[in-house]
This record gives sequence, C-alpha cells and structure tokens, in this order.
Amino acid sequence: MRPPIERWDVAAVVQPLLGGHRNLAFRTQGLSRNLVFKSTRRTTAAIHWLVQVQQIARQSGFVVPEMLESCNGQLVDEGWTCETHVEGVPFAPDEMPTIRPLISRFHSATTDVPQRPGFLSSKALLDNVSGGDVDLVAMPTELASRCRRKWRAVSDRKEAVIHGDLNSGNLIRCLDGRAALIDWDECRRDLILFDLVPLGEGDEDERKACLAWEVACSWLVEPDYAKAVATQL
Repeated sequence: MRPPIERWDVAAVVQPLLGGHRNLAFRTQGLSRNLVFKSTRRTTAAIHWLVQVQQIARQSGFVVPEMLESCNGQLVDEGWTCETHVEGVPFAPDEMPTIRPLISRFHSATTDVPQRPGFLSSKALLDNVSGGDVDLVAMPTELASRCRRKWRAVSDRKEAVIHGDLNSGNLIRCLDGRAALIDWDECRRDLILFDLVPLGEGDEDERKACLAWEVACSWLVEPDYAKAVATQL
C-alpha cells in the first residue's frame, strides 16, 4: 500500500521504512526536506493532542519531527500522517540513559496534561477494560488479571505524559549533536516508570509492570510477540 502523498502536494519516490510492526511507514527520497508518511489507527483528536505534547517535548530539549497538514488542512488524511524526516544516527542502547535530563524535564512539564483522547493509563485500566491499543477482554482472563496485578503494585507512582516506546531505535543523534525522539504513536498519560525502566531504572515491580503493559498493548496487533513476553510474567 502506497501513501497518498499527493494529498500533501508531494511528488517524490518513496521507500518503505523497516522496523515498524504496527503501522506502515514510507520515506521520500530526493527532496530538499524529506518526509515520512505513516499509516495510523489514531483519531484526529488523538493526533491533535499529540501535536501539542510534541511542542512541550521540543521545549524540553528534544528534537521532534513536525507533523504537517495535508492540502485539505488535515493532520490525518485517508488514514495517513505526514511528518518531517530527522537526519542522524540511531542511538546505541548504552547511550539511552543520557536522555534522562531531557525526559525528566518533559515529564515535569506535562504533569497537568489530560489523558490522550481514546487512551487509558495502566491505573485507569484497573477498573476499565480498553483504551488505546489495550483490550483486556480480548486477552485470556487469567493473563489480563495478571497484568492488572502488576499495574496495581505500582499504581501509586508518579504520573505524567510519557513517550511510551523508548528504545534506541526511536532515539536519533542529530547532525548537530542534539537528541531526537521519534515514533510517538504510543504516547499517553501514564506512570513515568514506563519511560524510565527502558533507561535502566526501576525496581522489580516497575519492570514487571512494563512487561505487563507490553503484553497487553501488543496482544491484538502483535500476538506472537505478546505471548512470548507473557512468559516473563
């Protein structure tokens, strides 16, 4: 499936980007400013919320791709989004802790930001069954209960807006040395431990809570991966 780049008045060769498991992604070639087109399951309201949050991330020191409206003035057009491409080199896994000051600044700046439309936090899912990519009803009953037990054990921890998918592939060292954070699809309001554990922090309860989230949010879209992770719970 090719993205409808003409909706953004773009004429260019596009090539698929590898690594994504939940959405299709393509990058343009040969433009003075190359672009990335992504398929999305998110609502327009969820994308508009994200644009505001990404501005806070920029103010916190991150480089973040800019989402662009189509010629129709839409951030989501025919199920696709368009954003600027970030040039640079992916982080090595052992470099990830270096973003701790930036991500802490971002968390501090978003403590009062409301939940992303259509999403629920791990704490809210203790009493609800679905939000974002999570549908606990679709999971085996015992596994869903196990996930809830892991989240309940940490439900008193600090909450703010989180990126939600921190890994070395989503961190880019820009040509000027700054850190860029990409792929904000799982961004939501939740416990900040979900961003800190990937940086090598957190206790055993927090690590288990992260594994439980990985299982729950992957169960429908990456079932084989979710089942493999579930064995660690």
